[in-house]
Amino acid sequence: MIRVLLADDHAIVRRGLVAVLGADSELEVVGEAATPQEAVLLARSRAPDVVVLDLRFGVGQQRGTDVIPDLRRAPSRPAVLVLTTYDNDQDVTAAMDAGAAGYLLKDSPAEELVAAVQRARSGAGTVDPRISRRLQERPADTALSARELEVLTRVAAGRTNAQIASDLFLSQATVKTHLVHVFDKLAVTSRTEAVARARSRGILRPE
Repeated sequence: MIRVLLADDHAIVRRGLVAVLGADSELEVVGEAATPQEAVLLARSRAPDVVVLDLRFGVGQQRGTDVIPDLRRAPSRPAVLVLTTYDNDQDVTAAMDAGAAGYLLKDSPAEELVAAVQRARSGAGTVDPRISRRLQERPADTALSARELEVLTRVAAGRTNAQIASDLFLSQATVKTHLVHVFDKLAVTSRTEAVARARSRGILRPE
């Protein structure tokens, strides 16, 4: 049996996931968490093989990505499968960088979710085909690097070049260079345009 822990702040979503996963004879739901903190506690006590984790919880709560490293350090060393409604590159990159084994959207067919849980348990990764296709279709020379995405994320948050340099332990000249590359890749000429285009393309989270 594959032991599964669910972490989502909506009870109705958790009930639906229990029904979908519980219908498979190889899967057993061993716990439900409504907050990221509760997910970490249950991961330590319920010994799940896989944690199915949402990204956004209630106001004032941590993001799911913030606790992926803690979940991975639980005694059973569970794999983490992100299941969310958000398909932008920023969230995908953050989740995978934090150690997620897979990334699916909540409107995925039930059989895809079951298969993704099984693959996560065996150490294989899964990315929603729609996200994977979009990333593959994007020309390599227009894809933002991880550092460029970090810089643009802070631009979107209203940070100045000096503040971004301090945040990322970079020089202001390096920040400016990254922004030049971002502007070039997005074919824009201003910070405002860069943020708007990145959001429209699913690179940054929508407002």
